[in-house]
Amino acid sequence: MPLVRIDLIRGRTRDQINIIADGIHHAIVDVLGIPERDRFQIITQHDADDVIAQDAGLGFGRTPALVMVQIFTQTGRTAEVKQKLFHAIARSLGHLGIDGHDVFISIMENTAQDWSFAHGRAQYLEGDLPIPA
Repeated sequence: MPLVRIDLIRGRTRDQINIIADGIHHAIVDVLGIPERDRFQIITQHDADDVIAQDAGLGFGRTPALVMVQIFTQTGRTAEVKQKLFHAIARSLGHLGIDGHDVFISIMENTAQDWSFAHGRAQYLEGDLPIPA
């Protein structure tokens, strides 16, 4: 489980999009130790005019290769683990030719009570799924 939103500027092929999604997923699996089939991703493409992604004053520009990643996951991971995940995703996307300045990542945390995987039930709270460490 995390739920991952991937926002891209329109113009990539389906194969390129799949490779980006796979790279992000594999980085999450490697760093967070989640099962391979614990994959929930929403991929959205936008027209370039519909994305504003400045540099927060850091002094670099962005290109149409921009990949914005939002990771919704349970609370409890250390700053060190999050930093390791940021690096792993950027490295994975770097292997695809996406420069680090075009990789924007945010982690949003919540608790076990905030998840329902199906049937309107809270599977973590009801004991159907073990709460991730």
